[in-house]
Amino acid sequence: MLPVFRSVAALRQQVAAWRKDGLRIALVPTMGALHLGHLTLVQEARKQADRVVVSIFVNPTQFGPNEDFSAYPRQEAEDVAKLESIGTHGVFAPAVEEMYPPGASTTVSVRGVSEGLEGDFRPGHFDGVATIVSKLLIQAAPDIALFGEKDYQQLKVISRMAKDLDLPVVIQGVATVREADGLAMSSRNAYLSPEQRSIAPALHRVMRQCLAHLQAGAAAETCLAAGIGEILGAGFASVDYLALCDAETLRPLAGLDRPARLIVAARLGKARLIDNIEALPT
Repeated sequence: MLPVFRSVAALRQQVAAWRKDGLRIALVPTMGALHLGHLTLVQEARKQADRVVVSIFVNPTQFGPNEDFSAYPRQEAEDVAKLESIGTHGVFAPAVEEMYPPGASTTVSVRGVSEGLEGDFRPGHFDGVATIVSKLLIQAAPDIALFGEKDYQQLKVISRMAKDLDLPVVIQGVATVREADGLAMSSRNAYLSPEQRSIAPALHRVMRQCLAHLQAGAAAETCLAAGIGEILGAGFASVDYLALCDAETLRPLAGLDRPARLIVAARLGKARLIDNIEALPT
């Protein structure tokens, strides 16, 4: 039976035992409601480590006051069953009080890559992400931690945080897993009605079209403005941003003259969908 650790002490005890046996350890942090994208992270982790721990924790500090913390899907039993079926070695599923005990007052903040994009639309979000991930990395002490590239800005924030704090862990991004029609897999896709689900793939389609124009030499401003219009025309309620950014710094680019990312966030019904694709000059 797959062990589920509820306390930091229990997790550390197990990790210490694995370390004593000379085993390599991987961590896959999640907020649960697991889908194929999460399971792909676990399967990749199994290729690179002897033991894989998956954390399931809906982190309150990364949700804003008007966001979906209380409504965020929670299905621990189903998640644990999925993880057991693919050979996960342990689940860390602490209560909020275990991660943020009374008196906790330390926050980790990462400047630079956290600014703009999600940083503008979700103030304080990345402070919550950096704080909880730094705690998980210290608690589990993995050799490697894996994160999906769908949350690309988050991946860059975590990579910067781990480097700046000299944490002895490799942060590895794993390519976004998509549905057959191109929609990036996300726990928030569960919020979509059948009609909205048929509209949602427009995000990926528009990004691919925009990338083709950029690679042909078009200016970013022109492509992005047209792309926003197409997303709205497809039925989305609003577009928070569609941006061309430097792949490392996430600073906006005027054209595709270096490795970049096309990054988007848009609202459809109750869902706020984000996505990105790699953008390389031809």
